Amino acid sequence: MRDFDELVAEGAAVPTDGWDFGWFAGRATEERPPWGYAAMLGARMAALAGVPGAASLDLQTGGGEVVATAPAGPATMVVTECWPPNVEVARRNLAKLGARVVAMDDEFDPLPFPDESFDLVTSRHPVGVRFDEVARVLKPGGTYLSQDVGHGSVAELAEAMMGPRPELDGPNRDPKWTVRAATAAGLEIVDLREFRGRMEFGDIAAVVHFLRKVVWTVPGFEVADYRPQLRALHERMPFTATTVRFLVEARKPA
Repeated sequence: MRDFDELVAEGAAVPTDGWDFGWFAGRATEERPPWGYAAMLGARMAALAGVPGAASLDLQTGGGEVVATAPAGPATMVVTECWPPNVEVARRNLAKLGARVVAMDDEFDPLPFPDESFDLVTSRHPVGVRFDEVARVLKPGGTYLSQDVGHGSVAELAEAMMGPRPELDGPNRDPKWTVRAATAAGLEIVDLREFRGRMEFGDIAAVVHFLRKVVWTVPGFEVADYRPQLRALHERMPFTATTVRFLVEARKPA
């Protein structure tokens, strides 16, 4: 087993900008949902290519990594992002598609777009969603498609760091709250699927980098504050947790 301090230092030094998880190859694994969100997104965007006046919007795009996998898209492609380091990453990743990157101050601010602007609104792992704003900017007959992190995802790791937690997530992490919010905004749910899979961390460097990158797992995580817990986890490697995801598709009535 590699030295604890060396591994912790390695995990603490990895840049966290963007939403690319390629660094984890060979160090951590995660089962993926069977529906294949990136492929679904790519197909929906490609279907809008060449359609006169068509437009798409991706919310909380991170570094634009998922949208960048789309083979084609509508003439108007827009993404939003709130974390400043990710904005420039997204501009680089999405330049080939001609997407416009709009920096926002907060995920829950009103969307800076006119009513009925987009045929397709998407998001992968949003922090939260203003469904009233999604409904406002969707054209009649338009679609909202997202893959969300579900309630209790990676709870085993959160508890290893912070102890037993009666509530690990807010209501936005439960699909029933998403359905309520979407329908209250006037959208019709056309697809809802849930998935639970296995996640395994091979070393403590992967844990440290994950906690620095996926910041809602242990809010305010700092290595110095959690060294005893990290050392105890180091002795238990590999460490297994449960990943939870749900897919939502909603439509604005025509």
